[in-house]
Amino acid sequence: MTTTGRLNRTLGPRTRRVVYGQPGAAEIRAELDATSTIDLAHIVMLTETGLLPEPAAAALLTRITRLRADGFRELYGNDAPRGLYLMYEGHLIDQLGTNIGGKLHTARSRNDIKATITAIRLRTELTDLLGELLRLQAVLLSRARAHRDVVMPVYTHFQPAMPITYGYYLAGLATALDRDIAALRHTLGELRRCPLGAGAVAGTDLPIDPARTAELLGFAEPPLHATDAVAARDGVLRALADVASAGLTLSRLATDLQLWSTQEFGFVTFPERLVGGSSAMPQKRNAFLLEHVKAKSAAAIGAWTASAAAMKSTPFTNSIEVGTEAVAVAWPAFAAVRDCVLLAQVLVSGGRPDPGRTEQRAREGFVTATVLANRLVAEGMPFRTAHHVVGAAVRDAVEAGETELTKITTPDGTTRELGPEAGSLDAVVAAHDRGGGPGECSRVVAVLREALGGHADQLAAHRARTAQARERLTGTVEAIMRRS
Repeated sequence: MTTTGRLNRTLGPRTRRVVYGQPGAAEIRAELDATSTIDLAHIVMLTETGLLPEPAAAALLTRITRLRADGFRELYGNDAPRGLYLMYEGHLIDQLGTNIGGKLHTARSRNDIKATITAIRLRTELTDLLGELLRLQAVLLSRARAHRDVVMPVYTHFQPAMPITYGYYLAGLATALDRDIAALRHTLGELRRCPLGAGAVAGTDLPIDPARTAELLGFAEPPLHATDAVAARDGVLRALADVASAGLTLSRLATDLQLWSTQEFGFVTFPERLVGGSSAMPQKRNAFLLEHVKAKSAAAIGAWTASAAAMKSTPFTNSIEVGTEAVAVAWPAFAAVRDCVLLAQVLVSGGRPDPGRTEQRAREGFVTATVLANRLVAEGMPFRTAHHVVGAAVRDAVEAGETELTKITTPDGTTRELGPEAGSLDAVVAAHDRGGGPGECSRVVAVLREALGGHADQLAAHRARTAQARERLTGTVEAIMRRS
């Protein structure tokens, strides 16, 4: 189809390549598979509402089903002066005639088709990513439980601060990731309305049933407002923000693991399958996968910025800036963060802490100082005074070349020797749970495992609903074709 009735000329070849690209076989299959899925649901609805005679519907369904089964192979190389959709529709008209093929586009527009394709693809991407994030959270919780007794210092401003365990650290990452998962679940839940039926921008006066197409395509509801359905792509922006947040969480994990796996720290080691060597330096053992984890979240951050910039100050109606350009940057970003999650799964699972090394650094870092100050407070000393007393004791120990506190001098000049029970690292770690310290690791893991189960159940229910809709659509299409 090269004319519209109003227009008799099309874009030149070079301009066409800029606008529509040069899709290969894989791109043609991907786009037309999504388009034709929508077509099947639309044809069923048109038939059930009486807008399309069943024999014509059966002919369309048969032809589309054959194209899908063959991967749209017979359309490869066809001229597409106005994009793949109109080339595909033109093929159906050529094969079936205008009285049949020409009725496919009844009561709809490329605008609501495109918005529906975006919603379906976004739903698929988020479902897959959510599943991988749940697997990662399960790995974090498993490793947290396994390493809940590996004592180490936690750092603030890159200086040893207080004692924790490696398991407690991993449980903290699982806690942060739980919020990213909850945000993604919310965004996925917001994709409950199907844009199909909104038409070009203001619906249609034909007696269609958008609720039926929504049901057949696995959505809970039809569009609420036609203009909003084709004008808005804020679901893409929210998804990019959620995905970028998850990527940022993992980049911070990777930053810590990269630092802790250096020879200078020696806290964590990775098996040979997760490290690389150097082409020039034979001694190198680089945990280079962590650098990929750190960098991949940048794709989502950049995509959100680009997408928001493309949407900014556009009219609230269908527009190419919003529906095409702002959406196009999202898909590579989702793929990059998915890869980031897959890498994080094997790195967290494969990384092994060195308990001797981590405990040594905890003992050498005076990380029990805050607990000692708190014990003085419990004896009645003002906290600021206790803080000063213990700080002076640390200074004296450092100047004496000692690595642990052995004594303190109280304000009245009395020197108190500190026995093992006073500042024992093991005792501190075991007791330090009232404010959510390392002793709380098991409780944190239990709470998050319960939340993980809830996330997994919701995701399984979502997948089941989508699969049931797909089966319902297939069954209805086959029934129409059989009858005719």
